[in-house]
Amino acid sequence: MQHIEFFTYTDARLWGIRVDGSDLRVHAADATRPLWLQEKSPYERTPEGTEDFLFHQYAGMMESDLREPVDHFLGNAAPDLRHAPTDATAVLGCHCGIWDCWPLFTRITATAETVTWSAFHQPFRPAWGDLAIGPFVFPRPVYESALTHAVHFAEDPLTALPPSDMAGGT
Repeated sequence: MQHIEFFTYTDARLWGIRVDGSDLRVHAADATRPLWLQEKSPYERTPEGTEDFLFHQYAGMMESDLREPVDHFLGNAAPDLRHAPTDATAVLGCHCGIWDCWPLFTRITATAETVTWSAFHQPFRPAWGDLAIGPFVFPRPVYESALTHAVHFAEDPLTALPPSDMAGGT
C-alpha cells in the first residue's frame, strides 16, 4: 500500500497531494512527458522549458472549489468536480487557477479498509487514455487522518525545490 499526504499552500489554500513522498504533480509530469514530446508542444522549445512546463502544468485544487475537502477526496465530489463519463474526481487543476481549464482526474474508490486512486486521465487529451500513474491503494484510516490533518505551507512546496529534485520523483 502507498502512503498519502495532503497539504495546503498559499493564501488561496490550494490542496496538494504527495504519494510516497512525491508531489502528485511530479507523478503527472513523469506520466505526461512522453505524451507531450509526441505532440511537440509549443512549450517545448528547450529542454529546460519542457521541464518547467511539465512540472507546472498542474496546481492544487482551491479549497473554495472543493467545498468539503474530506468528502471530495473520499470520492464524493460535487457534480461539477466530476468527470461524468468516467465517474472520476478532479484531484489537480490548471496552474492558471481555473481548475477545469486543465484538470487531472482519477477514480476514487473507498471501502471500509482502503481508498484506491486509479484510471488517472486528462479529459482534454482522450487519445492519451489512462495515464501511467498508479493505481494507488491507501489504508483508509491513515488516508482519513492525512486528509483531516493537512499541513499548510506559505508557498508552493514544489516551486521551493531545485529543478534537479523535481525530476524523476516517481
